[in-house]
Amino acid sequence: MLGRSQISHSKAGTDVRLTTLKDWLACIDAVAGAELTLASGDASFRRYFRLHLGSGSFIVMDAPPPHEDCLPFIQIAGHFEAMQLNAPRVIDASPEDGFLLLTDLGTTQYLERLDSAPESATRLYADALHALLLMQDRGRAFQSALPAYDNELLQFELSLFHDWLCEKHLGIEFSEADEKSWQSVCNLLANNALDQPQVFVHRDYHSRNLMVTAEDNPGILDFQDAVEGPLTYDLVSLLKDCYVRWPAEQVRGWASDFYTKLDEPTCAQIGSEEFMRYFDLMGAQRHLKAAGIFARLKHRDGKPGFMADVPRTLHYVAELGPQYNELDFLVRLIGERCLPALQGTT
Repeated sequence: MLGRSQISHSKAGTDVRLTTLKDWLACIDAVAGAELTLASGDASFRRYFRLHLGSGSFIVMDAPPPHEDCLPFIQIAGHFEAMQLNAPRVIDASPEDGFLLLTDLGTTQYLERLDSAPESATRLYADALHALLLMQDRGRAFQSALPAYDNELLQFELSLFHDWLCEKHLGIEFSEADEKSWQSVCNLLANNALDQPQVFVHRDYHSRNLMVTAEDNPGILDFQDAVEGPLTYDLVSLLKDCYVRWPAEQVRGWASDFYTKLDEPTCAQIGSEEFMRYFDLMGAQRHLKAAGIFARLKHRDGKPGFMADVPRTLHYVAELGPQYNELDFLVRLIGERCLPALQGTT
């Protein structure tokens, strides 16, 4: 949830964007007279409101230009609708103002339900994995229209860990030898991603962006950064979640089951052991990226709340050490320097 300090105000204390948003909504007959309440914010500049109208409700996205661009969200929402996946539908839009009126997928995140009822995990993950298979299968028709998850983007994401968590937050200095070893790891992880079959990638498919719904579970949110990218990216986002952790045997069981349900050409192209290597190393790339983003949110954007998730996120990487000798530098960096330095920091 966004705090008051993260909402744009004029000198007089008036929320100018909220006033403009209300004026825009007043011109939409379908929601005339609806009550507007703050629903949530996220790790970007976006915030969300819920419109209550009788027994129904809608969601309004406020994505202030020039910080946010609504057009990718509108485009990907159309793709999800065509794929018959459960995602918000765009009812009305003012992209130049950064306003969208959307259908409402409810108030219960996967994370909330998993925390309150862990026994629901088997059903919830079965639904999420099935939806992911559908996204990759039906997404073939749209993936070529998406930005490519290319080497430049992969390397940039890895730099976030180096620059924002290690240097900015923890004050870790890299020697010349460290820099060389670090770049070797970055190349390994980027090549692992690029070598995989390329699919429709949501890019943030995890327990905070999946909603528990009575029909067509799950509801899928926050998809505007979708790309054409690695087969295992969304899978590792879901199963090695930065916000909730499951036993390693359970994770590998879910991942192996997902592999068996891939189409025959994909399974013929990559064996099960190669798939699991893709999965593990893809996780390392994602978790380094996430840890860097969490540090950037604290230092650049004044949002320190995600720092509590950094140790969990980095432990996923550290645990790969016994299986992957080529990650030795990274595992030692995390285990000997990052995790000890994180103790007592926020």
